[in-house]
Amino acid sequence: MYGIASGLLEPCAGKLASTVLRGRGSGDAAPLPDRELGAAVRKGETGSTVVFASRFTKSETDGNGNEVDREIPFLKAYCVFNVDQIDGLPDHHYHRPEPALDPVERIKNADRFFRNTGAVIRHGGSQAYYSPVTDHIQMPPFQAFRDAASYAATLSHEATHWTANPRRVGRDLSRYAKDKSERAREELIAELGSCFLCADLGIVPELEPRPDHASYLASWLAVLSEDRRAIFQAAAHAQRAVTFLHDLQPDAAEEKVAA
Repeated sequence: MYGIASGLLEPCAGKLASTVLRGRGSGDAAPLPDRELGAAVRKGETGSTVVFASRFTKSETDGNGNEVDREIPFLKAYCVFNVDQIDGLPDHHYHRPEPALDPVERIKNADRFFRNTGAVIRHGGSQAYYSPVTDHIQMPPFQAFRDAASYAATLSHEATHWTANPRRVGRDLSRYAKDKSERAREELIAELGSCFLCADLGIVPELEPRPDHASYLASWLAVLSEDRRAIFQAAAHAQRAVTFLHDLQPDAAEEKVAA
């Protein structure tokens, strides 16, 4: 199936599309070219598949004759192309991205972003984690990280966990400590959330191996091999978490008032 992405698709698919196509060109994802526009995908170019995961409500009659609503999950696949892969689109489709902020400004924006969430962030020790019991994020001292971008990426991961609280997005963490599969799913959500947030904030951390990477990868592979939909479900949860964090920003509140 072919479709539109980057702001015109459902929010989750748009986020996935802009992330998938980040390396395909400088423009956004675009709809399959309309023949009436005289546009066409350049010969030899290939699209990227993005998947939108959501639910719809269907009314049914139960055994007692009562009408009940049932939530049905579904997946929709789209093949999208970057505008730089397409010839003949109107000029306004080929907008250039705004100049990137310098690294110092990007880190300042990230600091401001996390401060605006209102999350309690404490520093100390050698481990980064979110505690559901005390509802706080624990981070090692800033100096323990390779650079500011690595600190921001780790905080993005823990902030995604922080959204699981029932007063926020509400993901069930009750089995996190006891069930390896549930822990793997939540960690996959947090890692995807970190990727999405870093992309939004312009943060590009320098990749470095961590002692827990091997165990994380092994647990994710186990989950993904058992459930082919797990990656899409995790991405949907991650997008809801990231959207929640964005909605806590003052400019988001101002936009809602204006609307």
